[in-house]
Amino acid sequence: MTVVITEVLVLLLLLVANGVFAMTEIAIVSARKPRLRRLAEQGDSRARVALELAESPNRFLSTVQLGITLVGIFAGAFGGATLAEKLAQPLGQIAWLAPYAKQVSLGLVVIAITYFSLVIGELVPKRIGLGNPEGIALVMAKFMNRLSVLTAPLITFLSKSTEVLLRLFGVKPRPDAAVTEDEVRGLMQEGVRAGAFNKVESHIIHSALDLDRLSVRDLMAPRPKIIFVNKNDPHDVIWHKIVVSGHSHFPVYEGQRDNVVGIVSVKSIYANLAAGTTARTADLMTKPLIVPATQTAIQLLDAFKQTGKHLALVTDEFGSIVGLVALHDVMEALVGEFPSLEERARPEIKKRDDGSWLIDAMIEIERVEAALPGFRLSDAQNKDYQTLAGFVVKALGRVPREGETVEAQGYVFEILDMDGHRVDKVLVMPAKTPGSDRAAN
Repeated sequence: MTVVITEVLVLLLLLVANGVFAMTEIAIVSARKPRLRRLAEQGDSRARVALELAESPNRFLSTVQLGITLVGIFAGAFGGATLAEKLAQPLGQIAWLAPYAKQVSLGLVVIAITYFSLVIGELVPKRIGLGNPEGIALVMAKFMNRLSVLTAPLITFLSKSTEVLLRLFGVKPRPDAAVTEDEVRGLMQEGVRAGAFNKVESHIIHSALDLDRLSVRDLMAPRPKIIFVNKNDPHDVIWHKIVVSGHSHFPVYEGQRDNVVGIVSVKSIYANLAAGTTARTADLMTKPLIVPATQTAIQLLDAFKQTGKHLALVTDEFGSIVGLVALHDVMEALVGEFPSLEERARPEIKKRDDGSWLIDAMIEIERVEAALPGFRLSDAQNKDYQTLAGFVVKALGRVPREGETVEAQGYVFEILDMDGHRVDKVLVMPAKTPGSDRAAN
């Protein structure tokens, strides 16, 4: 009985050895090379050996297969020669089984060895290897490397034989496949599910991968929303446009609007005014960056990086200005549209209990029309401005002062607050006595 137990233990050890080879094979094949390479660069010798094995599949796989084959041969021979013979003795004592005792015992031993070989020698080890491929690769790499050195002549023979047969069948070694975009997206989704990444990170990565499919035309503000200034206009005219627009940068043209000669910013004009010097557009404007509408968002980002500019004019195939795009637009394509500090601090349109409306003057005039019942402006009236501030300034014909009012289409628009020369807040109330449109000081 002791002999049988010993033989069973030896057989189990052989199956475990088979499992170690199978586990090592799947671990090194599945291990992520970038992670092994990073560990090797940090000085981990085990990672360096594992990386060498992963990048030499012929030598590594030949070593593993040799080990598995030898273990399988010993397990089969040992089981068939010893256990089957010992199992035949008790089976021979059963009268109706006696003539077939050797065959039945051999069949039972083969079935048992096959079952345990699959479970202990293959399935369980491979699941363990898949569960922690890098960790197991680091532990087993040096052992497998020593084994391949010890069996080098046989491994070389097997590797050369494999290469010859592959050439005969016309199979060429395939270089390491590059990581695809779909694989990156899949990894991010897995990372979100596992909690390694949050949804915002995943959204940014997905958006970044889409940048090469977004054109500048998809990001730009179209030409009708651009406020152009004439290089030869007097300062008062230019300042009026700047005050009512709410923009920070303005293309400067000479002659016609497609002949843009520069970009002027509100910041530069304010700096000159604060210093007490005359703000001449020709002196303050900078050379514009001009990009085609067909350029991708990735190329635009690179152009911003190369030039150090954060703003670009967009042209069509005929050289006409069709829009304006800023670095801010690219960032919104990555992280999504986000409001400014002022927009988060106060509502744009708020209806009060007394029936009046408190409105941010920078709100689009179309939204004012949608909010105020019966308030509609014709296209002819609306074409010179885009905001409520523009409407008020046009109605008065000059920069307003706090407390002034404009009456139009049954509503009174009172300027509650000015931010320098810019209309900031407007209080809108239904007019007590309807009348024709007029400006009241």
